[in-house]
Amino acid sequence: MSRTTLYLVRHGEQDPATDHAPDGGLSPLGREQADRLGRRLAPVPFSAIHHSPLARAAETAGIVAGHLPGVRPHPCDLVADRTPVPSAGRRSAYPDRWHGWLDGVPEDERDTDARALRAAVARLGVTGDADRHELLITHNFVIGWFVRHVLDAPEWRWIGLNQANCAITVLRWDAERPPVLVSFNDTGHLAA
Repeated sequence: MSRTTLYLVRHGEQDPATDHAPDGGLSPLGREQADRLGRRLAPVPFSAIHHSPLARAAETAGIVAGHLPGVRPHPCDLVADRTPVPSAGRRSAYPDRWHGWLDGVPEDERDTDARALRAAVARLGVTGDADRHELLITHNFVIGWFVRHVLDAPEWRWIGLNQANCAITVLRWDAERPPVLVSFNDTGHLAA
């Protein structure tokens, strides 16, 4: 029976001077977080490191890859920064209290009805002929969506699943079983 294990990690802390700018890199703390993450993940036999195209995720992936010889990080649009928002026809699936906030999501971050995130889960959360371990360095809402999917929670439950910078969430798919949440928001490798 083959198994796929995905390690989902939110990028390191972004430099506050470039807060939320797409080209914003990591702060000194963010670089330290990424280094500690790389040391923690060094024993895992990763076959791939997928990272969001944004600078903070790419920089995190580069630092982590320094601890994973032979595994080259690559930008992957499947794990780009996205916010799932309901279309008008699916708005009732989200509690009213979130509608105003969702309406304010910038156009370039909107993933209507989570089409892109559903495609990401369908592409990455599958088993093949052999076991595989893959690292996804991404963003908070992407991780929340994957966790919501694995737990078969209501569509809107990605909201409020907050991931710390460089924390580890592990999801597993087995060929003949439903996917499982192995761990969520593990920060044991980060400084107190």
